[in-house]
Amino acid sequence: MIENSVSSYLEAAAARSPAPGGGSVCALTGALGASMVSMAANFTVGKKKYEDVQDEVKNILSESEKLRLRLTELVDEDVEAYSAVSSAYSLSKETDDERKTRAEQIARATKDAVGVPLEVAGCCFRVLELCRRLVDIGNRNLISDVGVAVLLAEAALRGADVNVEVNLVSLSDASFVEEKRSVMKPYLEEGGKILKEVAAKVTNAIH
Repeated sequence: MIENSVSSYLEAAAARSPAPGGGSVCALTGALGASMVSMAANFTVGKKKYEDVQDEVKNILSESEKLRLRLTELVDEDVEAYSAVSSAYSLSKETDDERKTRAEQIARATKDAVGVPLEVAGCCFRVLELCRRLVDIGNRNLISDVGVAVLLAEAALRGADVNVEVNLVSLSDASFVEEKRSVMKPYLEEGGKILKEVAAKVTNAIH
C-alpha cells in the first residue's frame, strides 16, 4: 500500500474493501505526525540562533525519522495482519474438528493483529514526547508544524487504541487482554496531557 500514490491509497481506503482500514490509516497518520517533527527539527539544525540545542535537536531528528520509517512500515503490516484474521474466519467449519481449528486460528491471528496497533500506539506516544521537547527548543517559525505533529500523533494514538480494543473484545484470554490494556493505559493518559500542554504552548506562541 505504502508504495502507491497518495490518491491511490485514499481510493483504496475509501473503497468497499476491508483493507486498508482504520489501523493502517492510523499508522499513516502517525507517520505524518513524525514527518512534521522531522521538518521542524531540520529547520532548527544548523541555525546559529539555536546553536545551544543543536545536539539535542539532532537526536530528536534521528529518532523522529526512525519513527516515521517504522510507522510507514506499519501501514502495510496492519493490512497483512487484518488479512490473516480474515483468512482465519474463512476457514471451513463443517465438522467439530474444523470448528476447533478455525477457532484456534482466529484467536491466534487476532492476537497477532493486536500487535500492530499496539506498536503504532507506542510509536505515536514517542512522537508526542518529542513534540513536548521540540515545542520549547525548536525553530519558532516552525512551531505551528509542531502543533500539527502533536495533533496527528495523539489522534493516531487514540485511533490505534480503538483498533487494539476491537481485537481484544473478541478474545477469551483474560490475561492477554489485561496485559495489552495495561500497556495502552499510560499511553492514553500521558498522551492526552502532552497534547494539551503542547497545544497550549503553540496557541500562545501564534497569538
